[in-house]
Amino acid sequence: MKNLIFSISILVMFLAFIPCEAQETKPLEIGIKGGINLSNLYTNDASKTDMIPGFNAGLFAKIPVTSLLAFQPELSLSTKGATLTYDNLLVNGTANFNLTYLELPLLGVINVTKRFNIQVGPYLAYMLDAKVTNKSNVSLFNFEQNLNVDKFNRFDAGVAFGAGIDIDAITMGVRYNLGLTKVGKTQSFLGTDYTVPNSTNGVVSFYLAVSLL
Repeated sequence: MKNLIFSISILVMFLAFIPCEAQETKPLEIGIKGGINLSNLYTNDASKTDMIPGFNAGLFAKIPVTSLLAFQPELSLSTKGATLTYDNLLVNGTANFNLTYLELPLLGVINVTKRFNIQVGPYLAYMLDAKVTNKSNVSLFNFEQNLNVDKFNRFDAGVAFGAGIDIDAITMGVRYNLGLTKVGKTQSFLGTDYTVPNSTNGVVSFYLAVSLL
């Protein structure tokens, strides 16, 4: 995952320094978008984390500012989470976190060329649902039975950056969303505070956007 993040960052930086060719200001665009998510949870409390597949689907508007710049708000349903493997002296097992968010990216779009664009900006998200399954070698270690959506931080926020290829009314792109808030809510048991999962979101999205206007 770190190598993938690094590769995407290099791609965005490379595109940012490509000389922008003169072009006409594009009209307002409104459309639909959707695609595949590969999500992970960044934590130090698990011995191993594995990405899980998911989806993103929603609406977007692309509002031109100049021929080179545009503002692109979106509203989409996005799944996140990961498979966490834990192993310590007392217990070991695997926990699957499947999280569903309503997400609002607020992106600035740079039209590097007529076909290429890069996007960067913040996002806000609200958790709609959370499902956790756990397999442990100790039957008493069944924390997932006490976890529901109210045990998580309902709000998430972070930064998004990516790149897209425009072909007429269609955009194909890749984007990375880096969460900056903890997914789990801090709780207390017998006077001891704990957070499950003590992690932040990270999602790579591959998407297809179609302008309807």
